[in-house]
Amino acid sequence: MILFNSSTYKPFLLTGFPGLEASHPVISILFCSLYLIALLGNCTILVVIQVEESLHAPMYLFLSMLAASDLGLCASTLPTLLKLFWFNVPEIEFDACLTQMFFIHVFSLMESGILLAMAFDRFVAISNPLRYTTILTKVTIVKIGVGLLIRAVAVIFPGPFLLKKLKFCKANVLSHSYCLHPDIIKLSCSDHRINSIYGLIIILITFGLDSLFILLSYLKILITVLGIASWEEQFKALNTCVSHICAVLLVYVPMLGVSIIHRFGKHVPAVVHIIMGYVYLLVPPVLNPVVYCIKTREIRTRILGNLLKI
Repeated sequence: MILFNSSTYKPFLLTGFPGLEASHPVISILFCSLYLIALLGNCTILVVIQVEESLHAPMYLFLSMLAASDLGLCASTLPTLLKLFWFNVPEIEFDACLTQMFFIHVFSLMESGILLAMAFDRFVAISNPLRYTTILTKVTIVKIGVGLLIRAVAVIFPGPFLLKKLKFCKANVLSHSYCLHPDIIKLSCSDHRINSIYGLIIILITFGLDSLFILLSYLKILITVLGIASWEEQFKALNTCVSHICAVLLVYVPMLGVSIIHRFGKHVPAVVHIIMGYVYLLVPPVLNPVVYCIKTREIRTRILGNLLKI
């Protein structure tokens, strides 16, 4: 068996839809449409929040962070996807693959952390409305954003270096049109237990803890809302959380689906794995702006107002 280290290893091969290579240009139209929706939607949210001073509230500042992380996620995956589906070039160099993997996972962790911050924002707004703006000042929000970025970079930073210590065999075909940590370690023919344990620990201390604290935040919100005497006020308070709950579901449901299929779906057709991978990375950036534009009256009003002026 021929072994390669990171300095001599031939390029990895990205995978589109096996057996449908002739249809890749047609399939790319769907992907380009989804990316276009994601880019336009998230850029619109960023511009509207930046221009409208009335939207410089904590809730919208966190939303702008979410939009920025979604744009980063799109920018991380779009180049290799277009290269594969438009130009039928599946090769990606080892270091380029590690770089893409790094940014995909960093932006994914950022997205999870921002959703946690937004849950805390809703908790403070409902449980302590009089101190809402004094607790979540702009300086505090900036510190939270920087802290989430540092956390994401710090936990993902060792990943590429650990992968460079592995030996790789002739197998070099990835499962998707982008590079992910689990995909790369599957191609190694040396002992990769440390990499697997590292990946599991990262999931538990980031996505695991984030989802737990989001759940606890909403339990506290529910307890607070149930203490409100008026049904109308209860509905009004919970209605402010609908957009965020949808955003959480858009991130964590596909993530859970991908994890279940990878762990228990050994006999599931390969195309299902591929589709779920795209759902996991594309659904949140595409639908988050749609959800917030539909459910958030302030943003919807500003967007419609600007369109009418054109």
